Amino acid sequence: MNNQDTKLQQAYDILVQLGMPRQQLNERTALCLLCLLDMTPEKLWNQASNPLVGITPIMSWSREHYQREYAPNTRETFRRQSMHQFIEAGICLYHPDKSDRPVNSPKAVYQIESNLLQVLQTYGTEQYAIMLQNYLQQRQTLAQIYAREREMNMIPLQLTHGQTILLSAGDHSQLIKDIVTDFGARYVPGGALVYAGDTGNKHGFFDVDLLASLGVRLDNHGKLPDVVIYNPEKNWLFLIEAVTSHGPVDHKRYGELNTLFQNCTAGLVFVSAFPDTRTYVKYSGVIAWETEVWMADNPSHMIHFNGSRFMGPYEKPQEI
Repeated sequence: MNNQDTKLQQAYDILVQLGMPRQQLNERTALCLLCLLDMTPEKLWNQASNPLVGITPIMSWSREHYQREYAPNTRETFRRQSMHQFIEAGICLYHPDKSDRPVNSPKAVYQIESNLLQVLQTYGTEQYAIMLQNYLQQRQTLAQIYAREREMNMIPLQLTHGQTILLSAGDHSQLIKDIVTDFGARYVPGGALVYAGDTGNKHGFFDVDLLASLGVRLDNHGKLPDVVIYNPEKNWLFLIEAVTSHGPVDHKRYGELNTLFQNCTAGLVFVSAFPDTRTYVKYSGVIAWETEVWMADNPSHMIHFNGSRFMGPYEKPQEI
């Protein structure tokens, strides 16, 4: 392993020890850390320093000293996906030379935080572990901060049998909650929730046994629609896609779901759910026939796309 690879690996290890989230455990963020310390491949860690550097200089420094070339249009990735997290974690300071500089100033600069600099200057020595431990005791890791913020911002979803599940914060999760609590109450009274997906925790709720009792056994949860509700009275299974930025039941998805649920003993009802009319209009041209549309901002109405009945299952397509 050459000096470049060794330093990059050491920087990666430090990111892990500092509790950086998984999304920042990569070469780009490791290079940012090394540049903030002006830690070129041949230097020892006790030679680490704290220069003022901007995003473009960080990219130029990475190319010059580590032969890592990044396209100019990745500046925002460096800023938003590496340096922003460093600031949030207290790893580096933003505009330490001029605190009143505008946030979007082209002269934006960053500097490693002085206490952390002292710790990293001992990297590889017997002192390092003790100094790192003392440093971390005084500072929450970014991963811990993010985790607590995520938990505080979670969207609670109360299920009919008293159980509460937490969905990751966001428009998509809010729409999933609206589908379960509002659409379900209006159009599937007495229905049983089979599945409610969550972008942060891919399966927020999944009644595997209930789905299996309907003849469906799945290996890959990711193929499921966002919400699945069963109406035992009519023996209908509602397959609902929550559409905030993509993913309505178009003709391709309609075919995929029919294949996925081909052994289901319940009749299938396909629904594209939208948060509002404006979002629906964006996708109205691709909605599959023989499916339903529901909008959370107008919950008492449904839009039916063709077919011989307002809402209910159709004969499953014949396999060719």
